[in-house]
Order: sequence, then structure tokens, then C-alpha cells
Amino acid sequence: MPIYEYTCQKCGHHLEVLQKMSDAPLSKCPECKGRLEKEFSQTSFQLKGGGWYVSDYGKSGQSPKKEKETTTTAAPA
Repeated sequence: MPIYEYTCQKCGHHLEVLQKMSDAPLSKCPECKGRLEKEFSQTSFQLKGGGWYVSDYGKSGQSPKKEKETTTTAAPA
């Protein structure tokens, strides 16, 4: 469940609430009953790296499978 941040427009009270995504957003401040506004906050989730490959997160001790090299020769005419 995500954590949502709200700030009261009347008293400036800031709160963080653990809510389901399907829950309705809060509308009244628990301190002064003023109007709450949902804040957009930064997450701690970051994607780093050059891409997503099978070999990036393989099991330890195993190496990625390599394709067999094949050589083709032309048949004499």
C-alpha cells in the first residue's frame, strides 16, 4: 500500500497516511477540519542501469547461455 502525503490549506498541518489505491482521498484536516490537499512526493524507487537483460539478474553460479556458432559453406556448383 502506498503512503500519501496531505497538507492542510488552513493550518498547514502535514500528514502521511497509508492508504489503498482504491481508498477515497482524505478531505478534512484532523487538527482543524480545514481542507486537505494531496501532495506529490518523490519516491525512493529508482531504475538504474543501461537496460533490462536476462543476464542482469541471473542466479548466482550460472552464466547466460550462449548461442552455438554455426558456419555455413557453399556447396560446389
